[in-house]
Amino acid sequence: MFEPEDIREWRDHDVVDVGKKKIGTLEAIYVDTATDAPSFATVTIGLPTKRRLVFVPLENATVGPDYLKVTVDRKVAKDAPSIDMDGELLAEDEPKVFAHYGMPYTTGAGGERRLGRR
Repeated sequence: MFEPEDIREWRDHDVVDVGKKKIGTLEAIYVDTATDAPSFATVTIGLPTKRRLVFVPLENATVGPDYLKVTVDRKVAKDAPSIDMDGELLAEDEPKVFAHYGMPYTTGAGGERRLGRR
């Protein structure tokens, strides 16, 4: 697992799946607002004229020389909820990201958002 303070160094590196097939390039990290631990990455995918950002979970992610390896399959990642390149994840869309990967979703005690972009 990579250290949260190293996140900025990994921006624009390849993100690969369990079989080391490239999913896309790392754009940003979203942390769990309750723990400040890295939770999801946004990964740039698509052709230059149709780029978008998909959300990929970082649980058990590892780093290699020039890549970040996640534990999900490339196809599953590419079918994940996405946002435009200059978009943002809306609060009402957060549960969809977690549901896509079969992960439980709960808001904070006061109903606050679960993910924060870093």
